[in-house]
Amino acid sequence: MHRQMTYLKALIVLFVLSLPLINPWVRGDGVGYYAFARSLLIEHRLDFTKDWYQANTSFRMDRINEDGQIVPQQYTATGYLSNHFSVGPAILWSPFLVATHLGVLLYDRLGGHVAANGYSMPYLLTMAFATALYGFLALVISFRLAREYLPERWCFLATLGIWFGSSLPVYMYFNPSWSHAHAAFAVAVFVWYWNRTRGPRTWGQWVVLGALGGLMMNVYYVTALFFLLPLLESLAVYSAAIRGVANERMGRLFLKNVLFAVTVLVAFLPTLITKKIIYGSCLDFGYTERWLWNSPAFFKVCFSADHGVFSWHPILILAGIGLFLLRKNGRVVGLYSAGVFAVALYTIGCFESWDGLASFGNRYFIWLTPIFVLGLASLFNWMAQTWQARRAGIAASIATAIFIVWNLGLVFQWGTHLIPARGPISWRSAAYNQVAVVPVQATQGVRNYFSHRIRMMNHIEEEDVRQLKSQSPEGKK
Repeated sequence: MHRQMTYLKALIVLFVLSLPLINPWVRGDGVGYYAFARSLLIEHRLDFTKDWYQANTSFRMDRINEDGQIVPQQYTATGYLSNHFSVGPAILWSPFLVATHLGVLLYDRLGGHVAANGYSMPYLLTMAFATALYGFLALVISFRLAREYLPERWCFLATLGIWFGSSLPVYMYFNPSWSHAHAAFAVAVFVWYWNRTRGPRTWGQWVVLGALGGLMMNVYYVTALFFLLPLLESLAVYSAAIRGVANERMGRLFLKNVLFAVTVLVAFLPTLITKKIIYGSCLDFGYTERWLWNSPAFFKVCFSADHGVFSWHPILILAGIGLFLLRKNGRVVGLYSAGVFAVALYTIGCFESWDGLASFGNRYFIWLTPIFVLGLASLFNWMAQTWQARRAGIAASIATAIFIVWNLGLVFQWGTHLIPARGPISWRSAAYNQVAVVPVQATQGVRNYFSHRIRMMNHIEEEDVRQLKSQSPEGKK
């Protein structure tokens, strides 16, 4: 227990030290996610007009014409602006943003000058911090899940590897208004609780699991693939019952499964209600991309230079292999998780925009963070059991460090446009940049990043003051 707390404290220290990296802005897909939170908090309705006008240029491009008017095609049959993004991130942001909003209102009442519009710096900092916190909690929960089956040292090392060796840090710190860190958190909680209550689950535990599953789907729809865990578990019990060796009767388990499904549906109501309001149908999610079930881009998703999940983040290959190496009680969990991973690869490969468009790596797999940590820790543990323990520890640490350094170099290249955000990249050029360009530009780039952050905060504060003055009686005169 003492060692576990040491590892946990180390993770907390790293998280605190990483907080200056958070980027308090809303752009790209994040405009749609954040619009749910801001519109309901500030305007108490699903009116995204201000969000569309506040958005960055690339988001506004197809939505606002040259005359500064929102194009008619943006409005749905119900008269609302089309917002196909999920409402789940807004649900998770809401406790933080409500507290911030009350604080801003109180501050203004006491004579302060901060715009209570959802876009002033307190709101953006709160949103960015909450996203980073949810990403960190996803890692901590994944660490605790893995240590149920594996030694803490390997779980800790695997957590660091996935934290800084995958796509997670970009969407945890630099694009905090997107949904991916929230999805990793929601999945981590669901998988942890499923694992904690394995066996004859009580009625109440099935309800809690269903509620967590509904939250998970509210955040990121494809996370529904994790329902394979309770499904496979239940099928195993049904099979055992047929053979007369089950610990629970089939009829009783079936009723619990029905209760679970009903709870998921109830918990998923925020999505169904918002889609009904915006599009006129609970089943119209607003997406126009196709699913090509007969021609999956399976190998492209895995290894393409156009955001292939393994080619961009080779540490995830090791994580996938490790899922098959769990021993003893963890073998079933490992095999179930490997099944989810395989189905996820196929499913994303069927999506028309499987590459994630403008994406660092393939962002569509960040929600699998918990099983990545579990699989990588399992591989490290297998190495320790197969080789001499000290040698395995050195090899695992060096490999993890290499993967992290490589990934952070790619993050720098991606953020500074040394490699394109969309489409395939040249691995030859990327490798050259890693050695010859990134070390030279990194120091100056870090300075520029923080100086840009300071200028951006000052600009937002100045804009808030101008808006407040224009709204005052003296300003109107």
